[in-house]
Amino acid sequence: MPALTFDPAPGDKKALEEGSAFTPRFDANGLVTAVVTDAGDGKLLMVAHMNAEALALTLESGVAHYWSRSRNALWKKGETSGNLQEVVEMLTDCDQDAVWLRVKVMGHDATCHTGRRSCFYRTVGLVDGRATLAGDGSEPLFDADKTYRNPS
Repeated sequence: MPALTFDPAPGDKKALEEGSAFTPRFDANGLVTAVVTDAGDGKLLMVAHMNAEALALTLESGVAHYWSRSRNALWKKGETSGNLQEVVEMLTDCDQDAVWLRVKVMGHDATCHTGRRSCFYRTVGLVDGRATLAGDGSEPLFDADKTYRNPS
């Protein structure tokens, strides 16, 4: 359990937007949105969520932790695959309800559980009035089935 705790957000908008205290505004589910980009080239890698524990562990350790809504569990990104995310910089938005992590990815330099560098590997388009997806050409950098032991 992390030692760091966060004070409640101030009621004063000026203090929230211009002050020096990091007082994240968690939503009704206790989460803030985390946008994650590569610190080197700026590529968007993923969007996730953090609860207070994940946020504190990230700040204390320098390694990204998130809250998995699907598993309802704390998650140290890359713990299984070896693709840990070393946080180079963390920023917050004006009302402190989202954070932006600039990271260096270890291991295979892959962030997505599919083995790809980014979770954003498909483009959305319109074909004959229907929304469609198309791959962007990126290929997996590791065998996700073998790494995560997914059944076939």
